[in-house]
Amino acid sequence: MNKLLLFSVFSILTLNVMAQEKIVQTAGRNQLGEFAPKFAELNDDVLFGEVWSRTDKLGLRDRSLVTITSLISQGITDSSLTFHLQSAKNNGITRTEISEIITHIGFYAGWPKAWVAFRLAKEVWAEDTTGNDAKAVFQHEMIFPIGEPNTAYAQYFIGNSYLAPISREQVNISNVTFEPRCRNNWHIHKASKGGGQMLIGVAGRGWYQEEGKPAVEILPGAVIHIPVGVKHWHGAAADSWFAHLAFEVPGENTSNEWLEPVTDEQYGYENQPTAHPIVIFVLNTCARQANTIT
Repeated sequence: MNKLLLFSVFSILTLNVMAQEKIVQTAGRNQLGEFAPKFAELNDDVLFGEVWSRTDKLGLRDRSLVTITSLISQGITDSSLTFHLQSAKNNGITRTEISEIITHIGFYAGWPKAWVAFRLAKEVWAEDTTGNDAKAVFQHEMIFPIGEPNTAYAQYFIGNSYLAPISREQVNISNVTFEPRCRNNWHIHKASKGGGQMLIGVAGRGWYQEEGKPAVEILPGAVIHIPVGVKHWHGAAADSWFAHLAFEVPGENTSNEWLEPVTDEQYGYENQPTAHPIVIFVLNTCARQANTIT
């Protein structure tokens, strides 16, 4: 009962803070304050000060998506589109997502409009989104921390992975993050009784494969049950960061047997079927919204 009350109070406080978030805009007054003061007031105080600030009803990321879709569809590709593309980037839309968004718009609004929009988007997302930049962007896609470099188990991974302990009481839970193409070696969970592991996709896109079976794609919300004695591996897709929660199932005499690395041929990154970026975008957006509510 106390936990429920605390959760309710926390949710109310969170929503109140979100409702009070106010977007400050001065472009109207700076550019048209003397020539068209009323228009400047409506632009700065109403459009941005009120409409854009209703983040308790619709988040900034989604408002950016709606706005750039509207501007591109109308063929408006001046500085206003550049401003809103930059805002979209600041509000969490990634380079992969904006590429897919504009491609999608092109089929409905017209191919030439998409071409022009891409020229502006390339300038806004010109920075390389690899390494630490991509890692920082990925952190915004999930509520759990990426954690520290997984140095203790680095010898059993190809590529860089990160580990963040989530719980060490009742059930051991860790958030494991993989950079693109990173995967762990083939391994087997052992126990004389009970044991095994459960994975839940948190963000990005990854793979799980048992020996002798096709690889299974892991998207946010997917649950993978790994029995004791099954040889398997898991890791990120070739074109995506990936994170999953790892639940250690309680058992007796539990251990892991680490085996040989997963070769490039076994991983098959050049032939991996790719989940549509819009699917990943929608799933990650739903996950973020659920995290905001909870």
